[in-house]
Amino acid sequence: MFRKWLSRIGFALLILFIAAFVALATWEPFLARQSAPPPEREYQAEIIRDSYGVPHIYGETDADVAFGVAIAHSEDDFSTLQDVIAMAKGRYGAIAGQDGAAIDFVYHLLDARGTAERHYPNLPADTQALFDAYASGLNQYAEDHPGELKLANLFPVNGPDVAAGFALRQPFFFGLNGVIQPLVTGEPMRREFGPDIPGYPRNEAGEVVEVQAEADDDLAYSPFGADGALSGSNAFAVAPEKSGGPTVLISNSHQPLRGGVAWYELVVESGEGWHYAGANFPGSPYPFLGHNENLGWTNTVNRPDLTDVYRLEMDESGTKYRLDGEWRALESTTVTLPVKLGPITLPIRRTVHRSVHGPVIFNHTGVYAIRYGGIDNIDQLDAYYRLNKAKNLDEWQAQLARLDVPSTNFIYADKAGNIAYVYNAAIPDRPEGYNWRGVLPGDDSKAIWRETVDYAALPKLINPASGWLYNSNNEPYTAAGPGSDLDPDDFAPILGIEEKQTNRSRRAWKLLSEASLLNRETLRRIKYDTAYEREGYVGDLWDALERLDLPNGSELAKARDLLLQWDFTADSRGGADALALLMIKDFMSAEYQNKPLPDVRDKLEWAVGHLEDHFGRIDPPMSELLRLRQGDVDLPLDGGSDTLRASTTWRIDEDGRLGLVHGDSFIQWVEWAEGERVLSRSIQPFGSASTRPDSPHYTDQMQLFVEHKLKPVHFWRDDVLANAARRYTVRNR
Repeated sequence: MFRKWLSRIGFALLILFIAAFVALATWEPFLARQSAPPPEREYQAEIIRDSYGVPHIYGETDADVAFGVAIAHSEDDFSTLQDVIAMAKGRYGAIAGQDGAAIDFVYHLLDARGTAERHYPNLPADTQALFDAYASGLNQYAEDHPGELKLANLFPVNGPDVAAGFALRQPFFFGLNGVIQPLVTGEPMRREFGPDIPGYPRNEAGEVVEVQAEADDDLAYSPFGADGALSGSNAFAVAPEKSGGPTVLISNSHQPLRGGVAWYELVVESGEGWHYAGANFPGSPYPFLGHNENLGWTNTVNRPDLTDVYRLEMDESGTKYRLDGEWRALESTTVTLPVKLGPITLPIRRTVHRSVHGPVIFNHTGVYAIRYGGIDNIDQLDAYYRLNKAKNLDEWQAQLARLDVPSTNFIYADKAGNIAYVYNAAIPDRPEGYNWRGVLPGDDSKAIWRETVDYAALPKLINPASGWLYNSNNEPYTAAGPGSDLDPDDFAPILGIEEKQTNRSRRAWKLLSEASLLNRETLRRIKYDTAYEREGYVGDLWDALERLDLPNGSELAKARDLLLQWDFTADSRGGADALALLMIKDFMSAEYQNKPLPDVRDKLEWAVGHLEDHFGRIDPPMSELLRLRQGDVDLPLDGGSDTLRASTTWRIDEDGRLGLVHGDSFIQWVEWAEGERVLSRSIQPFGSASTRPDSPHYTDQMQLFVEHKLKPVHFWRDDVLANAARRYTVRNR
């Protein structure tokens, strides 16, 4: 009897275990928020792919083209598009586990869904039509390829879903993750918020110790993973009188080579006048940079102070905060974060809070609210669309003047010979009387700004006397050379404009200033420059190496001496290049993110150990260490972290080689010569089908990329047809 009883209990427990397992393996798609499909409409687009697989998408209307963009991009990278859609629905944890759930938390914290749903109906009808069409294209591909789906019930999607993705991702380009992460963990925040947060570290004398949150932790809350905080770029524009011929625009964005903010190249053209060649991110119906017939632009990440932190005074219940002498209830919502763990998905409950300031975060030091430029605004969806169709400098500036694109520098050129640089930022119009570099009083409504500063107040340069403009993620006060640069004293400190340089900026400014003529060959040499200036953090690093006290004859001393003889050029021609590559990256990262420089001896020990373990020597050719890898293709690279030829960040593979993950990505070179049609060339690190190993376009641009070569962009239809490798029509049903 006892054995039967135990057997029944065991069987019951087994049934319960199976039931629990099935529930945890299947609950998420059924409880996930379902989207209504976009309004029904017929779409038809023609897709012509050139010999490199780049899609040229044609349609009678702009909406037809947007439908075709979604189909073409899905054909090449439906995997990443699904990740982006999952982020836009707060379901990325069901794909990416704990890292994805952290992004889902931010999705709810920033109220990305609410922002999209509140403001999408107010967008112009043609912009809504564009996003509805793009969503319809994603739905069509998902319906036709059910075997590729990662999550059940992820589709259909609609225009507000796509808009929610924009609302989630944009703030991270100006570093919002660097504020959210330390607030969530209670760690010290970056330097500009100062030591007035309780818990800021101090020494025994009570003096503040300048320590910032670790960069790797900051990145956990970025929708782009590790690359969001280190996005770089170079951009150049040259007027005809300085080039000796055409107006030139060089777009050299540094983005992750894979993932949700990796560039996808395309050309679009409609019967409604939309004609543009460039690149977008997954989840966008239009290019974010590139050119049309008349003009073009590119972007670099800037770092304005767009975020303010408020300390809230809470009541005993922890549910109300004081504002102007009155208690107000926090808006609190409990959300479920899906966290994939092997074959099951755990439902993790979290509560997100908001005050009139913005998102609210509790930690062990107090309760804080954050407010940031572009908060509760999705009008960038319309602004980028209008920028695509601008015909001249005035129309282009009119769209930037809206300040609906919250951040990023813009470098511009056009066929009329104009060049321009705009330090674009939705900078809060902050009232005087507060310490905007510190933590603000949360009980004073006057400290809650509502508007942004006027476009006229932003740094900008149009047609400088030098005849050239550039930006390499540097301050806006070095952009056009001696006699043409802006004066920082002309801009109020309260604007929060960064005053920082990068090595790329120092090199670009020097090389551009020294050149009497910026013709094609000179510009090419500048763009692919691999040198460092011994200034800034690079100077600090080499000064520290000189001071390093090491035993004579030791391996560390030999490595130190090798570095002290380095020619400061990451061209893989010197014996110290590999060591320098390993040393510099973390120092660059520390400077970029306002954290203390690493310990030089520790870094040297690590670099020496790595090279000896994997190469048996401390001076292997850098090209054997730094690689561009995709599938079975494995190619050598030059350049380093923060050189104009950028190999910014990398992963360490099992064989000790460094596989590039972030740096030079989509490069486009555009020229407008007088009396001629616009001409452009481009390159991608891998190919147009970067997640399709069976595609011929998985790796077909890699050799050109490592050889500093570009391929033609077929902008004009006659050229497209002459170089067509595949031509087909797509439509919805």
